[in-house]
Amino acid sequence: MRVLLLLFAIFPLFYFSLSQTTQNINILLINEENNALAEKSFEVAKEYVRRNPMLGLAIDPVIVVGNRTDAKAFLENVCTKYNDMLSAQKTPHVVLDFTMTGVGSETIKSFTAALALPTISGSFGQTGDLRQWRSLNVNQTKYLLQVMPPADILPESIRAVVTKQDITNAAIIFDEYFVMDHKYKSLLQNIPTRHVITPVKSFSKEDIKTQLRSLRELDVVNFFIVGSLRTIKNVLDAADENQYFGRKTAWFALTLDKGDISCGCKDATIVYMRPTPDANSRDRLGKIKTTYSMNGEPEITAAFYFDLSLRTFLAVKSLLDSGNWPNDMKYITCDDYDGKNTPNRTLDLKTAFREVKETPTYAPFYIPEDDPMNGRSFMEFSTDLSAVTVKDGASIGSRNLGSWKAGLSNPLTLTDADNMSDYSAQLVYRIVTMEQQPFIIRDDEAPKGFKGYCIDLIEEIRQIVKFDYEITLSPDGNFGTMDENGNWNGIIKELIEKRADIGLTSLSVMAERENVVDFTVPYYDLVGITIMMKLPRTPTSLFKFLTVLENDVWLSILAAYFFTSFLMWVFDKWSPYSYQNNREKYKDDEEKREFTLKECLWFCMTSLTPQGGGEAPKNLSGRLLAATWWLFGFIIIASYTANLAAFLTVSRLDTPIESLDDLSKQYKIQYAPLNGSSAMTYFERMAHIEVRFYEIWKDMSLNDSLSDVERAKLAVWDYPVSDKYSKMWQAMKEAGLPNTIEEAIERVRESKSSSEGFAWLGDATDVRYHVLTNCDLQMVGDEFSRKPYAIAVQQGSPLKDQFNNAILQLLNKRKLEKLKENWWNNNPMARSCDKQDDQSDGISIQNIGGVFIVIFLGIALACATLAAEYWWYKWRRRPTISDVTRVEPAKIMRNNANDTSTKPDGFSFRSRNLGLANFKRKF
Repeated sequence: MRVLLLLFAIFPLFYFSLSQTTQNINILLINEENNALAEKSFEVAKEYVRRNPMLGLAIDPVIVVGNRTDAKAFLENVCTKYNDMLSAQKTPHVVLDFTMTGVGSETIKSFTAALALPTISGSFGQTGDLRQWRSLNVNQTKYLLQVMPPADILPESIRAVVTKQDITNAAIIFDEYFVMDHKYKSLLQNIPTRHVITPVKSFSKEDIKTQLRSLRELDVVNFFIVGSLRTIKNVLDAADENQYFGRKTAWFALTLDKGDISCGCKDATIVYMRPTPDANSRDRLGKIKTTYSMNGEPEITAAFYFDLSLRTFLAVKSLLDSGNWPNDMKYITCDDYDGKNTPNRTLDLKTAFREVKETPTYAPFYIPEDDPMNGRSFMEFSTDLSAVTVKDGASIGSRNLGSWKAGLSNPLTLTDADNMSDYSAQLVYRIVTMEQQPFIIRDDEAPKGFKGYCIDLIEEIRQIVKFDYEITLSPDGNFGTMDENGNWNGIIKELIEKRADIGLTSLSVMAERENVVDFTVPYYDLVGITIMMKLPRTPTSLFKFLTVLENDVWLSILAAYFFTSFLMWVFDKWSPYSYQNNREKYKDDEEKREFTLKECLWFCMTSLTPQGGGEAPKNLSGRLLAATWWLFGFIIIASYTANLAAFLTVSRLDTPIESLDDLSKQYKIQYAPLNGSSAMTYFERMAHIEVRFYEIWKDMSLNDSLSDVERAKLAVWDYPVSDKYSKMWQAMKEAGLPNTIEEAIERVRESKSSSEGFAWLGDATDVRYHVLTNCDLQMVGDEFSRKPYAIAVQQGSPLKDQFNNAILQLLNKRKLEKLKENWWNNNPMARSCDKQDDQSDGISIQNIGGVFIVIFLGIALACATLAAEYWWYKWRRRPTISDVTRVEPAKIMRNNANDTSTKPDGFSFRSRNLGLANFKRKF
């Protein structure tokens, strides 16, 4: 009995104590019309408090719902409700702001900040996005609080995917469940990714197909769908009909809904991201859903607003229970606010909100401990990452790729990094080019169908900037020029109209091109315009030394030689003072020479050589004739030597054109650049400028308003500006501009000589390459109008910065020099040409070799003569019997060879022996 009496005595006290700790909390709930799920979750939280009296809470809400676009009506409605609460002495402990975005939401932020009302907001926005709460002071950051909803934090996973996959372009499509206005700049900030963020236009498939086509035309290959499963299905179905699935595109679907992806796709793989409840919260989530009928979708959003409401209730109660809620809270009405009378609050709602220990329903809240928490607080849920494959409208499998934990800068957590790379779009850039050796050379055996300097360059860039490419030739075969109407053709047109991503060839950087496309840093030296002409060929001849004199001169010399030799023989034969006619007189002379006809021919021949003619005739007439022949020979040899030297020198000085000025001052050689080339543009514009200058000068000089002094200053005899390019342009048009390099080279080769024919004006690299690979062409003059070669990309393309970085790396590693070495100095197509005679070089063997032939012919003739002599003496005069038996006189002759006293006058001995030894001794 005592125990029962004690219990009965204590129970009223316990009940009274419990009733004293129950806190009545006045809530001003402000919501917008299209966020009904938040209000339902608030009602569930209120019901949860009612069913759990141990929490000691009694919630008395006043609910205001407004339109996000009608700020004025919204504010009037809120102020009316708020003023009514003050009139009823039910001042709100806290404002629960469930507005999402827009001017209505900002109006509520302004309202709460101006009246210093403690507020917990679930609005969208990161740091700085809540405009009316940007400049809060330290006290205000403790009671004006915001936690981002899951729909605001889930798109941050796109940043993680883009960073992990090195995605350079993206289209982000979202529906009405997500607010992306504030993410246009912040979502992919400081990431080199060209992206478009756009809402789904409608649920019509045709409208979505049109929208996807417009995005694809922007060269977007990575698509992110952020929305409900219904929205994801509609977009994927439209993409399938547009045939946007394959290796060149990647699809990512992000949703807050439960369930799997469904679409009518024939063959598609989609990377699917969806949140999952925290492991420690799944039981509580199931209990809340079943017990309190929290069945709103998306599940995670309903749980967020439930936890946000419940945590707010408990935070206010904690402050009230602990006595940290100020007793002198001052409130003013909307009408009393004058812009300067905002009440001063010392309430630390932030700390109380963060320290609430209630078990989360879906995932815990992340609230930073340092100030401020606005734009940095969120539900820290986990997201599954999987690859879903759909065949013929049915999902045939799902492969787990990893997960992502909600955060503002959290990376992906992958089970296998290689798996994720398999589901990203391959960067396949479209390259348009022009065949230009050695930069671009058509080669069917090459991997991409082309080879050359530029192909090696783009392959080196690929090692730094990961991508693949398709390469095609310019449709109209032009680099890109602008017509009078401002329309472009060639490679530049393809880039402007976005049919190509990269223009890769020997493309010159020009001012007008830079207005419509972007160029990377130059990858090649400055290249100018120069002249290609036919290589002058100096005619060579082994007997060129014979061409110094004309044929009739040679014949005259030969006739003089024979005539003089004949006269010398006649004079010696008939002169009484010659040796043969006066032997007694000259018997004691050491020089005894009988000038037979043979001796005369020999004498005249040797007299023309440095060796001299030998013994001269004895008779005076013969000597006079010999002296005359010597004088004749001296003059002939001196004239021949001088003319030979001059002839060989003049033949090597035939260089009529050495510069552009030389070309412009002559008329025998036609010249022109390629039609549509940068060289043509240069000459056309230079001529146009000269014409403009002439018109300006004419207008000045013929101006009637000039004074006599001013007119005198303009009175010159000659036009002060050159018309060189005007004349050249006219000559080029008359000559006809070739349409291809092959045509230009053929016209050069058909030239009669280097001083008559055709000269091509083109890029120095083109001229240099064709000179390198042809032995009949030459490059003439210095380069002019020099411009760099660079890679062209679409205007505003991120490829510019990426390629700039790559090219600079290659330049620092000297790889560009190696490419130049490979395609110029070590080019397999280079020809090894014979060296042309230079003015400073000596006489070549081709021009003087005939002299050696003369020597060889003389030696051969001498050998033949020796053979004839041997045959004559050995076989022509055969020995007789009497010659064989007459041996004794021969012995006497041999034994007394040195005894000249016994030798009779006029005796001559002639050996008849057949022995070769006697024959040799005789000779």
